Parts: sequence; structure tokens; C-alpha cells
Amino acid sequence: MKDTKSKLLFELLKNSKRSDRELAKVLGVSQPTITRRRKELEKTAIEEYTIIPKWEKFGYEIAAFTFFRIAMPLDRPAGEEERKRRLGVARKWLMEHPNIVFAKQGEGMGMNVATISFHKSYTDYMHLLSEFRQRWIEILQDVQSFVVSLAEGVMWKPLSLRYLADVIQ
Repeated sequence: MKDTKSKLLFELLKNSKRSDRELAKVLGVSQPTITRRRKELEKTAIEEYTIIPKWEKFGYEIAAFTFFRIAMPLDRPAGEEERKRRLGVARKWLMEHPNIVFAKQGEGMGMNVATISFHKSYTDYMHLLSEFRQRWIEILQDVQSFVVSLAEGVMWKPLSLRYLADVIQ
């Protein structure tokens, strides 16, 4: 059972548009088995199904990888309720900015928060960064960015999760 789920997950990483019937044929099991396993995976191991668009076709010029060093008031002894409140405020601000597609606490390069965002222009990105600096001035210690042109430059490897299927197996 676990083996079927793992194989199914890898096949979905390669192409989640395939029908349960197609997946059953590839994996050598019945279509109802695939349907059951997919539902189990969707409850426990699949966050969501999505696509990766060609951003430049929709007017987006850059992807920005932005790293922040912030004083972590969420970690300071302020009581659990205050910690939850502060975290809620940060999450609300991030959710109000749908072009920020990922934000997570982490560690490296002297930074402790990383974000990934997409922007229609460098000016739009700078506007977001300015808004971030103004909103979080009391905790912001440093900001570093790595900006990628979506339309120009060498594409060494396109963004895709399908590569993970080969690594994880």
C-alpha cells in the first residue's frame, strides 16, 4: 500500500493532470485503487494542485528572492497569546500581497526569513520592498535581494517540481 502511494505521488509530481485510469495503467493497479490512494494522499501529503505559468506571458518581468534579517519578536518571551497575535499580523500582511508566493523563517547568509515573489516591473518590486520596510521598521535589521529577469538571460533549468520525482524515488 505504501509503495503504491509513493509511486502515485511521484507520478503526480511528473504530471498531475493525468486521470486515475491513466495512472492505474502506468502503475499496474486498478483505477479504484488509484482513486482511493489519491484521496488518502490529498488528505495527508498533497498541499494543493497548481500550475507553473510562463510568468512573462502575463506581464511579469521579474522573480525576486528576498532575504530578511528581522529581530524575532515572535521568539521573545512575550507570552503565547502575544506571539500568536504577532504571527497573525505578519501572516495577514503577507496574504494581502498575493505576488509573494512563499515566505518562511529559515537560516543562512545572516538572514532568518526568505520570500519568493513575482513582479510586473522592478519598480513594483521596489514599491513592495519599501512598503515592507515601512511596515516592519521596528524589527527589520537587513534586507538582501536576488532579482531574476523572467524574459532575459540564460535559463539553466526551468522551475518544475517534476524533477523531485526522480530524486525522491
